[in-house]
Amino acid sequence: MDVIPDALLLSPSTIYFHTGQNFNLFSHAASHLPLQSFWFINGKPQELFIPNITLIILDPILLVLPSSLLTYWYLPTTAQVIIELVPPNVFQGENVLLEVHNLPEDFLAFAWYRGVTSMKRGIAVYAKRNSLRAPGPAYSGRQTVYNDGSLLLQRVILKDTGFYTLRVISRQGEIVSTTSVFLHVRISTLTCGGRTASDQPTIEIVPPSVAEGANVLLLARDLPENLRSLFWYKGVISFITYEIARHITDENSSVPGPAHSGRETVYSNGSLLLHNVTLNDTGFYTLKTLSTDLKLELIHVHLQVNTSISTCCNPLSSAQVTVETVSQHVVKGESILLRVHNLPEDLRDFSWYKGLYTIHPFKIVTYDRAMNSITWGPVYSGREMLYTNGSLLLRGITEKDAGMYTIRTLNKDLQIENVYVQLHVKKPVTEPFLQVTDSTVPEQSSVVFSCLSTDTGISIRWLFNNQSLQLTERMTLSPTKCGLSIDPVRREDAGSYKCVVSNSISSETSIPVRLMVTNK
Repeated sequence: MDVIPDALLLSPSTIYFHTGQNFNLFSHAASHLPLQSFWFINGKPQELFIPNITLIILDPILLVLPSSLLTYWYLPTTAQVIIELVPPNVFQGENVLLEVHNLPEDFLAFAWYRGVTSMKRGIAVYAKRNSLRAPGPAYSGRQTVYNDGSLLLQRVILKDTGFYTLRVISRQGEIVSTTSVFLHVRISTLTCGGRTASDQPTIEIVPPSVAEGANVLLLARDLPENLRSLFWYKGVISFITYEIARHITDENSSVPGPAHSGRETVYSNGSLLLHNVTLNDTGFYTLKTLSTDLKLELIHVHLQVNTSISTCCNPLSSAQVTVETVSQHVVKGESILLRVHNLPEDLRDFSWYKGLYTIHPFKIVTYDRAMNSITWGPVYSGREMLYTNGSLLLRGITEKDAGMYTIRTLNKDLQIENVYVQLHVKKPVTEPFLQVTDSTVPEQSSVVFSCLSTDTGISIRWLFNNQSLQLTERMTLSPTKCGLSIDPVRREDAGSYKCVVSNSISSETSIPVRLMVTNK
């Protein structure tokens, strides 16, 4: 005898949604379910095709999965599902499997996301009934979802670092499991032109000598990669009163501050351009960086603007004390002379300090002219040599010698003058290593080259068949130019590739890598 099915009920029966929200409809009965059901919208039977929405019809459940992927459901705290990284340590360019254990057998669907709390970065969804796989907004083409819940990431890049979350949906339309795992993409023992933890940000003055009316760039180097915002100040104190401008990374926008004169331009790489400088622009400038982990760093630089009027023609002016270096950059292990010009004739004494502060703990040496005596200070290393004309010779330079130096002069009228000079220590670059995801690839596939170097603060350029590489619309360089991707690959891309790394004192070229392109 046939059983008469109970009337179906829909839940929720009445509810309001805003545009862009997601919803889930259930059909259910008190006891006996119908053998077949049909869905109606506005009283008309529908195939239920709605643009940008994936519908999985598993009677008596209609599961609505928009492209943003299940963004409103309540998230229970059950954590039966386990995600294992295979291998546990993954390096840039390699593959990694996010292997799922203990996936419930009787599930309706599961979805993968980037992040933990936001549902807007869906990678893909999988429906068990018909093995349907639907990509989400965060799908890049390098992810593969398996029916056991696992997720394969191919040719990982640094931007793949972060949390990945798996949500499992039961046949009742409830999320029964939410499990997250953190993936850290490493750069092996080498760096792809990036910044290591030991790197310190520096500021280089370009050109090193600037006269009134010229432009000068305060070039920032080795800033944190996870930069959130940066601020420029006039002086050594980072108060809002002295703020020239700030730049917000996420918004890629710059906002002038109270000390902005209208002649300054701040760039997203942290550099500051000063237009038409005047003598009043002489002094310290401070760059403050704020990273996404809320770490603050302060970098100081001293700018000396030279007068465009010769002092010999102006009897009322006296020559300024200046410190000259052959170069702002000195090679590690070599020596450099901080040559002083125009010491006052009525000089009483002068002192050299390591850093900005002219206090005893930072003193290198003091010279007393009347006594013709030299007194070494606490930071004297034994590698310094002092001359009575004020110049200081630094021998056997090390990386710790980099930074600011101050000479303080005192005349017979007890007038004090401080002059600053900044020293950058460089070492020759080593030979880079060129890595490729696959040296033999079919046409229309993709390939990624990585120029790996143990050096930082470097420039990178690419060679193809011993000629400078001419980029096409199919080629993309990473922000630091250490990565080269070609997508799609064509026959004419076959050949020899090299990368060249260089800094201000040296350059080195990698061993070539030959790319073979086969028929698809």
